[in-house]
Amino acid sequence: MDNIYIKDEYIKLGQAIKLSGIAGSGSDAKMLIEDGEISVNGEVCTMRGKKLHPGDIFSFMDKSFKVDVR
Repeated sequence: MDNIYIKDEYIKLGQAIKLSGIAGSGSDAKMLIEDGEISVNGEVCTMRGKKLHPGDIFSFMDKSFKVDVR
């Protein structure tokens, strides 16, 4: 599992996907989310604007990322 670091209280799922490198653009992230390919804390999430807080984990295929504070 890799970490992504944020400096604010939360990050939106679409932004987190771009930050992790899973998607190169916002439109790519949107497609992954809408297609149900992203899970948050073990459940499929189709909400692009879902707020992720420190401690939340999102996954795509066999890669997982934990949100942490820098």
